[in-house]
Amino acid sequence: MQVLSVLSHLLDYPTQSLVEAEAELIKIVNQSSLNDANKTALTVFIQQQCQGDLMDWQAQYDGLFERGRALGLWLFEHVHGESRDRGQAMVDLIEQYKQAGLELNLNELPDYIPLFLEFLATQGSENAQEWLSEVEHILALLMCRLEKRESNYAVVFSSLLDIAQSRIDLDALRAQINEEKRDDTKQAIDKEWEEEAVTFGAQDATNCPSSVNRPLETQRKDQYVPVSWTDFNQQAS
Repeated sequence: MQVLSVLSHLLDYPTQSLVEAEAELIKIVNQSSLNDANKTALTVFIQQQCQGDLMDWQAQYDGLFERGRALGLWLFEHVHGESRDRGQAMVDLIEQYKQAGLELNLNELPDYIPLFLEFLATQGSENAQEWLSEVEHILALLMCRLEKRESNYAVVFSSLLDIAQSRIDLDALRAQINEEKRDDTKQAIDKEWEEEAVTFGAQDATNCPSSVNRPLETQRKDQYVPVSWTDFNQQAS
């Protein structure tokens, strides 16, 4: 599916070569099986991004996808967070790539969404649709978060949900994330990288980890947390 390759490039870091491919990208979109609404919106997105200043586009991209985890473009981070299960899921997906004849560079993570879409573009329409349906909750979550930030990148994920033939209740998901606090602010980033205080000497009742490091019941309940409703380790047929 060529349109998956287009969506892959649109979700990767913007480059001059992408800008120069504007006409070809739009042609593929218009020849795809996307519904008319997504074709139109995606065409407008490509035109706006390619005809604007490239450095502005790159800054927009960095501000969305390189700050915080809520809009991270790594699938398993949204499923497993930092747990050990993420490593095994990586191994499983790499094996799927190898079986399809796709070799990764040492610095490439297999769950990076643009790379994943390039893989799906080689797997045929039915397989691509089934793979995307396996991760539709992640795609929908990213789309709704982009909508909340009023970002035109939301149409890319809307198009992926279209290909997946998703039936997710988007209104319910929008309501779920409505109270989420943004994790890309300076304060949120500082909190994420804040080093844990080091204490020396014998522990007592006032400085033991159970009393010092345990978060309060009200802390960070409204922050972004990974979703956990997808079993991505099962191979799509």
